[in-house]
Amino acid sequence: MNHLNRRDFLKSSSAATLALASMGLMGMHPIHNEQPLQVALIGTGWYGKSDLFRLMQVANCDVVALCDVDANLLKEAGELVAKRSKSGKTPKLYKDYRDLIKNHKLDITVIGTPDHWHALQAIAAIQAGSHVYLQKPISVDVIEGEAVVAAARKYNKKVQVGVQRRSTPHLLDAKKEILQSGKLGKISHVEICCYYHMRANGNPLLQEIPDFFDYEMWTGPAPLRPYDGLPHIRWWRTFMEYGNGITGDMCVHMLDTVRWLLGLGWPKKITSTGGIYVQKEGKSNISDTQTAIFEYDELNVVWQHRSWGNPVDPEYPWAFKIFGEKGMLAGSTLKAEYIPYGNGDKILFDCLYEREEYPEDLKEDRIELNAAPATRRQMLNLIESINSGKLPVADIEEGHISTASCILANMSMELGRTLVYDPKQKIVVGDTEATEKLRRPYRSPWIHPEPDKV
Repeated sequence: MNHLNRRDFLKSSSAATLALASMGLMGMHPIHNEQPLQVALIGTGWYGKSDLFRLMQVANCDVVALCDVDANLLKEAGELVAKRSKSGKTPKLYKDYRDLIKNHKLDITVIGTPDHWHALQAIAAIQAGSHVYLQKPISVDVIEGEAVVAAARKYNKKVQVGVQRRSTPHLLDAKKEILQSGKLGKISHVEICCYYHMRANGNPLLQEIPDFFDYEMWTGPAPLRPYDGLPHIRWWRTFMEYGNGITGDMCVHMLDTVRWLLGLGWPKKITSTGGIYVQKEGKSNISDTQTAIFEYDELNVVWQHRSWGNPVDPEYPWAFKIFGEKGMLAGSTLKAEYIPYGNGDKILFDCLYEREEYPEDLKEDRIELNAAPATRRQMLNLIESINSGKLPVADIEEGHISTASCILANMSMELGRTLVYDPKQKIVVGDTEATEKLRRPYRSPWIHPEPDKV
């Protein structure tokens, strides 16, 4: 069986040029808006800065403010932004996001804080009149997510969620050339997975809180854990107090990708099992092993993660595989591959990098070079959405469905039973205990947002 490269495959088509243009492969042009967009970033860690820098690359921006509870991280971010901006100015620096929002009239607020802050900060920015680029997951409980969606609709603000596979060039190609052309035939099974060893599992000693870090504000509405080191240097992800484990962190991407590729909405049923089966020695309380089934009509999307052992397929350790009656489409952040059953050619959809167009990427610390083109396109799509009034490709409601489905999977694992969520009534059907878990308790004085009160 031959193995064709994507571009060789496209060249064989008489409509190659049209196809390339429609898929965004003929070049991506920055938006030259005359008036600079007034932009702020809340959460100046690794990915928050990365998202902001991608926006700065494709649009005329005036980054007026930055916010972080770590004074050292905040100062460093201010210096980096000043170096990248045309004006050379350092943005105004804030420790409290509420002061930032109150003092600036913003066009776009980029939110890159830990997950337990996403909903409150997004709602506050929306209520103040700003559009939002919000990192996934959009919430840590289901009703938080419903409230963010309600706020975006009430105030008519566009919210783009950082599930950027919807803007990944090689996946756009695969969607058009394989799925939309019907090459897979009927699709009745999908597998999604993550086998990265990404579960922090240490036992650090309790420490004094450093002067440069406001741990009380960092914790916000979440439970206040005894301080055992800077939580925002990846340590927070290992605790359910602040997020939704590996399912909430990594499944949300692949589930969202599959829903986008196949046009799926809310799952009809969600079932999950798992727990801490192997890595029992540390403080971490997120599962190290988990399986979830998201049921649709005559189609199951099956998630699996393990933070130990080897991946099932070393070529696709964090990925999706869509099985049809005629073939299979595998995809990741690095590539996609169509494998027909029987005779026929494999087709490889390779990752697009933009090193020549954006050489500054090569000097950026910890940048995901394979994901940068997708994030740039997400930012452009958000701006186009603001200008046109149309919903962005990763609209807040789509981000909510993907986020909430993963949260419900964790709830199913905890409760030991299948869950059916009704988004109209905002209940788990026939399950009072599960319905009560749709809202996490908030630490005083923070107040849990409600969809009908935003």
